[in-house]
Amino acid sequence: MREIVVCGEALVDVVQSAPLTPAASVAGTGALPPLQPALGGGPFNVAVTIGRLGGAVSFCSAVSEDAYGDAIIAALEAAGVGTGPVVRRPEPTTLALATIGPDGSARYSFYFDATADRQMTDPGDFAPSVAAVCFGTLSLALEPGASAYEAMMRRAHAQGRLVVLDPNIRPAAIGDHDAYRRRFASWLPDVDVLKLSDEDQRWLETGPSGSTVAQWLDAGVGAVVTTAGEQGITVTTPGFTVQVDACEVAVADTIGAGDSVMGALVRALDLREALSARGLVALTADDWREVAAFAGRVAAVTVSRSGADPPWASELRTD
Repeated sequence: MREIVVCGEALVDVVQSAPLTPAASVAGTGALPPLQPALGGGPFNVAVTIGRLGGAVSFCSAVSEDAYGDAIIAALEAAGVGTGPVVRRPEPTTLALATIGPDGSARYSFYFDATADRQMTDPGDFAPSVAAVCFGTLSLALEPGASAYEAMMRRAHAQGRLVVLDPNIRPAAIGDHDAYRRRFASWLPDVDVLKLSDEDQRWLETGPSGSTVAQWLDAGVGAVVTTAGEQGITVTTPGFTVQVDACEVAVADTIGAGDSVMGALVRALDLREALSARGLVALTADDWREVAAFAGRVAAVTVSRSGADPPWASELRTD
């Protein structure tokens, strides 16, 4: 059995139900709109997506021993995600305050000082059955854990495992933006599939250390998958580019949309037995078009309901 390991943070999204404006106060008292906690974090959402879609997946992270950490473990296991690689720690769970705009888009501010997921240490080699390892989001931006995940990424690639990266840029959580762009460029020779949003792409292309899709492919990336909301998904490889339109759907919010695309991509590659550098190179433009269309269907379900709530495989059946 081909196994997938998703590495990175799990946290609690605290979702604000209305914009912070004077009109949003309750009865003119200055009270703030209600807050709704929900489990999240890019890698957590990716693992849950793969698990719900039927993949053999485990989560590798440091998770708090607090009540939120217990809820994180329970949610992973309920989605069929293995938690054997998880290390429990006494520090608290990271919080992300999410505000939802009129178009359903989410903006975040983070509370991550001295939290459990930042204390991740290198667990050593994964089992030989692990074919693919996924990385991304805050875990690669915040030390000391970022260095541990970076070492895991480089080792996984050297061992012939497929490496999938979604940088999922959160500028508010990155101290030195240009230093991060340089570090991102250093990862590229060890990345097989790079998934990112069009906003991420523009951010990574700016500044003195900015770089482009063409440069990412020249550095060794096998495929760059870019999401652009209503504009759909584009896949760029050294040999061709394909574009798939987004599904028409009423958007509740976009929380977890990109993460569900990431999880769906990995699961689709798994179903095509393409969780290897050789398998990736063998994919045709039509193969990638089908992979991207599947990811778009998964994301459409996710954005149609509140919070990061990706579909189960049974919800995607058309028969």
